[in-house]
Amino acid sequence: MNDQIRQIAERLRGLREVLDLTSEDIARDCDISAEEYRLAETGEYDISVSMLQKIARRYNVAIDALMFGEEPKMSSYFLTRAGKGTYIERTKAYKYQSLAAGFINRNVDPYIVTVEPKSGDEPIHYNSHAGQEFNLVLEGRMMLSIDGKELTLNEGDSIYFNSKIPHGMKALDGKTVRFLAVIM
Repeated sequence: MNDQIRQIAERLRGLREVLDLTSEDIARDCDISAEEYRLAETGEYDISVSMLQKIARRYNVAIDALMFGEEPKMSSYFLTRAGKGTYIERTKAYKYQSLAAGFINRNVDPYIVTVEPKSGDEPIHYNSHAGQEFNLVLEGRMMLSIDGKELTLNEGDSIYFNSKIPHGMKALDGKTVRFLAVIM
């Protein structure tokens, strides 16, 4: 696993220790399996944004602090220049660019997500998290699976959905896909 994932794992462990909680406490409080949380703290596991969001919301910390190690400071506006947002590469397949990492107490989390193509036999990783999500395909084509229904989204297509429903995506046509994801 890459260095960014290990850093997130260290921040998760640090948060847990500061709050004087066990991994079982966090798993229970955030509706995450205890095993999944323990693996996340090892730095050898693909930590989902949805898991980080659950933890951040439950313990009232900025998701940016967990993902990037930086506390947001701006309250009037936060400008992200093209290609300059804070990046995290969870795996070689997913890359998140935060578009509002410096804005404190925001109500939504906007990201540019880049998904690299996988071989046909690799399983889709499913997420679910509280709230809603909006995706707008900027480049390429992707298959979005929501609760077992497979939808093809082309460049310019968008979808708004209940993010509590298990969902996952993959790039199509052997090409990279980029999309705007707004998590509410």
